[in-house]
Amino acid sequence: MSDNKTALVISAHSADFVWRAGGAIALHRKRGYDVTVVCLSFGERGESAKLWKQEGMTLDKVKTARRKEAENAAKALDVHEIQFFDVGDYPLDLGRETRDRMVDVIRKVQPGWMMSHSRWDPYNTDHMNTTQFALECRMIAQAWGHNPGEKVLGAPQLYLFEPHQSEQMEWKPNVFLDITEVWDRKRAAIECMQGQEHLWDFYTNLAENRGNHFRRNSGGQAGGRDARYAEGFQAIFPQTVDELP
Repeated sequence: MSDNKTALVISAHSADFVWRAGGAIALHRKRGYDVTVVCLSFGERGESAKLWKQEGMTLDKVKTARRKEAENAAKALDVHEIQFFDVGDYPLDLGRETRDRMVDVIRKVQPGWMMSHSRWDPYNTDHMNTTQFALECRMIAQAWGHNPGEKVLGAPQLYLFEPHQSEQMEWKPNVFLDITEVWDRKRAAIECMQGQEHLWDFYTNLAENRGNHFRRNSGGQAGGRDARYAEGFQAIFPQTVDELP
């Protein structure tokens, strides 16, 4: 484990970390964090329609293409480490083997904070199942009786990143992160996702809208920060503070 500050992003499919947390990743890398990304699948069956429409496409070819996209995006964001579990998608295989593997990663990384999907997503159950999976793995990593002798996990915050159709997901952000200074990195990562080009402008517009929300909640026209781009998150666990901000 590095002596640097650490963070862990658990992504159901190989593009999710880019759309929903690319700014947070790039910003915290710039702040000196070692940010690890785990992609549970490549989204090869359910999130690669553009590739499947090409003549002669196979599952292996799709997975290879999606992996390359994710690796390029991770490079654009300066990700410390990206891992591909390749457990299949639609649905994800989140059984005991995958869970134990994830717990091992969590204990190795010892993240100061974690990120994953929204808790409700009827359009894509892979997403909400990943969040339940992340919560379970966080809990197991804290258990002294799981693989005794290993360093147990503390109590990292779990931030839930924004789903694709927020209004339909009962998702309400309580944290806004200004990503203006790293927006160029996020946009570059977005453009690595050639298989889902239809989402590029959607997530650019979303970042602009969240920038508006950041400005409003940081003071608006009465001295608020002029954030142009932001990401929204839900924090699951209470904050522990010595002074109220």
